[in-house]
Amino acid sequence: MSPLAPVDVPPVLALLPDAAVTKYLGRGVQSGRELPPQVALARSCVAYDDRTAERRRTAPVRELLDEAMRRFVGDRHAADGWLAPRLHATLRMTRAEAADSRLWNHLAMIVAPDYVVWRHKGADKGEGPGIATAARFSGPHYTQAFSRLWWAAELFRDGDDYRPVATACRVQDVLNTTMRLDVIDHRPTAQAMIRVIGGLLDSGIPRPGDHVNAFSSAVNAAGSTLIYDVLARDSDPDVDELHDWIEAGVGEAVDWDRLPEGPADGRVEGAAVDALLPLFEKLRAEAPLRQRKSSESEEETGASVPAPRAPGVTLSKPSDFA
Repeated sequence: MSPLAPVDVPPVLALLPDAAVTKYLGRGVQSGRELPPQVALARSCVAYDDRTAERRRTAPVRELLDEAMRRFVGDRHAADGWLAPRLHATLRMTRAEAADSRLWNHLAMIVAPDYVVWRHKGADKGEGPGIATAARFSGPHYTQAFSRLWWAAELFRDGDDYRPVATACRVQDVLNTTMRLDVIDHRPTAQAMIRVIGGLLDSGIPRPGDHVNAFSSAVNAAGSTLIYDVLARDSDPDVDELHDWIEAGVGEAVDWDRLPEGPADGRVEGAAVDALLPLFEKLRAEAPLRQRKSSESEEETGASVPAPRAPGVTLSKPSDFA
């Protein structure tokens, strides 16, 4: 545990309202010079019911974060790819539960504010080298320090296979830009994009983040979930398998040296991914690049994308209009 980690970490996660974060988050906390006021914040928390609390124990999460800080002390960006699938497999929940920002507020402000500072201090443009931005403590699902990792694992996993998540986390622009797109909820689109991005990264192309941003914007502009579902039909995930996986993970610690297994709620059909690949390769090749200054960080968003809706909301399909 890092020197500035909270001394009295509560045994169970809770729900901390956004207003409480706004009230008590100052530059001293953002810079890591001081801890958030734990007692005052605790008064604002809403507890989970007993059944849910069993799946919200803080010890396995805290141990994961301490290990990430130990392993990646020389390359904090690389911690994302290791941590994302393991955080997802440790905090097992539905998308509806994960969409509650109060959970991630509690994790960032009370359980692990030191990790937020360690990972994001000085990484975002505009705040200077000694500050982690407020949105890393309490912000959108694609920005908040822990929510972004859980959602990256959820959106880019292929059923129980977390390997595509590791590819997604290899370049920060996937988390900063690609995760904002509406079309990412269409699983064949997500898997096809990761296949293209993986090939791009393996090619050793310079400034890969610029290419990822341009490609993501092109995919979003060229179609919608409605259109891509016509080109590559996707079956609905098996909800029962998801809930079985959630229940089976109570109190279970994940392996630090081997990828965990996600819920066996159904993998994407290979034919659906293959149907999109020629189009996506063409979009990648033709996507115009935005010229970024060499001083700009790959933590920046880069591309202009539409304002995202709440994650996990399924868009209408053609059959819905029949």
